[in-house]
Amino acid sequence: MTRNLMDDHAKGAMHTNTGIHMRGMPLASLLFGLVVGLFVGLLGWSLTATASEAASLNDGDLVQSINTKHTVVPGGIYRWTPPAGATDIRFNNRPVMRLQDQILVGIALSQPLGSAKLTYLFSGQASSHSFSVVDKAYTEQHITLQNREMVNPNPEQLARIREESRRQRALYLQHSDVPPPTTGFIQPLQGRISSLFGHRRFFNGQARNPHSGLDIAAPTGSEISAPAAGEVTLVDDLYYNGKTIFLDHGQGLITMYCHLSESLVTQGERVTQGEVIGLVGATGRVTGPHLHWSVSLNGYRVDPQSMMAELTPD
Repeated sequence: MTRNLMDDHAKGAMHTNTGIHMRGMPLASLLFGLVVGLFVGLLGWSLTATASEAASLNDGDLVQSINTKHTVVPGGIYRWTPPAGATDIRFNNRPVMRLQDQILVGIALSQPLGSAKLTYLFSGQASSHSFSVVDKAYTEQHITLQNREMVNPNPEQLARIREESRRQRALYLQHSDVPPPTTGFIQPLQGRISSLFGHRRFFNGQARNPHSGLDIAAPTGSEISAPAAGEVTLVDDLYYNGKTIFLDHGQGLITMYCHLSESLVTQGERVTQGEVIGLVGATGRVTGPHLHWSVSLNGYRVDPQSMMAELTPD
């Protein structure tokens, strides 16, 4: 553009008392136009660069969005589609639930944050899949109990509690090849949710384990139904849990029902979805009648509401 200006000046410039003119245009005006043009050009380049950067950021956001599909919270359920033909899929060396072409993995409330790994066999080779466990801020719950032995049991009671815990852990670790539920996973009792899963609990001001189930308040004698078909693996009266039922639904999915006033099934019995298995009560460590409902997947307690959502038919 400078060369054109010099050509124009050579052809049409003339000296006058008012300064140098080019084809009737004052040189000052021409220079102003050049400055404006340069500014607009630079502005256009800047906007283009900014748009390019924005596009790059959007791409990054997209990658981050994709990566969030490979995250889960403690107490949550991780869903993944393994390669076709993958076998012996495990988490912490425990078999996981196969749900058609996908898997569901229970994550413990105590699972460390950060990278976690599934292992499996593919074409005869050991393989792995990594995902991330991210934090979740579970709320606190403070409970006052009049019976102090339900907070600080004596040595004899502690021995009983340890034995009951051992039996329950063994039941939670069961894994059968029975197909998982295909007709949904229903809430066993309709009522007010009085305590959510994952609450950090304090009994009489003393910290205890997080709440490993969902509490549903209802009048004593209210009917409790099986959320899915399964086998009754335990009917007992336990120290903390009171009258309790365990159901094995297959594929490592185990459910527990506590504080019942009455059990209506026997160990070894098969039940169908919606069948009444017991009645609401206030046995064990309670402050009033309710159902404590725990859901375990591959040996870890998970949020029952998440399990219902995961097993809802499409």
